[in-house]
Amino acid sequence: MHGHRDVEIIFYIREGAVSHRDSAGGEGRTCAGDVQVISAGSGIRHAEFNGEQTPLKLYQNWIESNQIGAQPRWQTKPFPRTHRAGQLVMLASGLPGDDNAVPIRANARVMGVTLKAGESVSHVLSPSSQAYLVAGLGSLRVNGDAADAGDGVALADVSQMVIEATSDAEVVMAEVQ
Repeated sequence: MHGHRDVEIIFYIREGAVSHRDSAGGEGRTCAGDVQVISAGSGIRHAEFNGEQTPLKLYQNWIESNQIGAQPRWQTKPFPRTHRAGQLVMLASGLPGDDNAVPIRANARVMGVTLKAGESVSHVLSPSSQAYLVAGLGSLRVNGDAADAGDGVALADVSQMVIEATSDAEVVMAEVQ
């Protein structure tokens, strides 16, 4: 067990499963393709562990909360990979209009997409946005720059992002406004 305060912690499980237990009574298991959010709020102690035989691969984003001292909470939601095929899907968000995402207490969103080789998606960024994406697998071009599995790409001061898959790819992206 370890503690956090006033931070939003977003997990995207790529492979395997992670089990969770916390001091606010949250407990569960989140499987590959699903999202888990810890809103640490006024303070939470938690533990994550892989109790499975399958190796665990996940992405974890930490975003400062915009509600200091709020009630801590934990939530998980399934997002099957088929729902992200060829389109950006809001996985976790504190922005208006992202109603199907797991809610977070931040002016930010976390998105995911799977693309077949040759497919592309675009996303409009507001002038105040900064984005960071990671190629979970495959190869991409992001606004023309190459990225391979495990590479990260940071974007600021651009109005649009275009992600093109040069091989089958999976992408997780955080946008902060």
